[in-house]
Amino acid sequence: MTPPLTETTLDGPRTRRWVVEARDCAEMSTHRIARLGMDEALPPYRRVRMSPPGSFMLACLSGEGSILLDGRWQRVWPGMVCLAPPRVLNAFEAKGKGRERWCFAWVRYDEPSFVTPVVGAASPVMPTAQAEEIIRLMTGLRAEWEGEREPRLLHHWLELLHATIRRMAQPWRSREPRVARLWADVEQDLKRGWTLAELAHRSHCSPEHLRRLCMKELGRSPMQHLACLRMECARRLLESGNDKLEVVAAQVGYANAAIFSRVFSRWVGVPPGEYRGRM
Repeated sequence: MTPPLTETTLDGPRTRRWVVEARDCAEMSTHRIARLGMDEALPPYRRVRMSPPGSFMLACLSGEGSILLDGRWQRVWPGMVCLAPPRVLNAFEAKGKGRERWCFAWVRYDEPSFVTPVVGAASPVMPTAQAEEIIRLMTGLRAEWEGEREPRLLHHWLELLHATIRRMAQPWRSREPRVARLWADVEQDLKRGWTLAELAHRSHCSPEHLRRLCMKELGRSPMQHLACLRMECARRLLESGNDKLEVVAAQVGYANAAIFSRVFSRWVGVPPGEYRGRM
């Protein structure tokens, strides 16, 4: 059995890091950015955040790593962008061999529960985006930070960086409006026992075509995205109310509290009762 994850910050002796904290850069607080950086990591580099207070973005430039998203470990390759919502288990680690470093840029937000997060349930876990765009912006920000630190220019770089992340976190946009409408409808009726066949019928395409569209745009299969929407709704219900788990389970489409608790624990990292106790 895999041992449970615990809060972890492990760099290792050969990792190189550039990090800026919000307390040192007032312009970051405009967008609720808590910290950002660029890491060149080698094993045993590892991060585990059991309940991060804000959205997270990682953009891979080179090397190899793994990230835990949607309750499963996934490989991170060059050019890839990963997004994770707040208050959900988030972990990543270097996987390179020999001297090859895993090079990536990252941004962590600080978003209280009453704030609409940058990354939400409808956001892609792996958006169709090129990491180079993020890397260019982070490189420009880093050059200014290590140079003149002119507030006006720091604000400029941060504005562009934040806007780019927000755009990546909004799936479909002008593409595939029928699929965008499908997920908007699903989000309003999570109690329903949705099947892949019904989802495909609603979006006027075959199940396989819907699966390809969702994997391309969201990095998830249709049924995985349905589970994500349900878990996000469940988190909101747990944060804002005192309903029994059986009631919450029914509201998000699960037959009983036991099944709901298993799925919630896998996606969020802790059982629903423990999650509620943190609020």
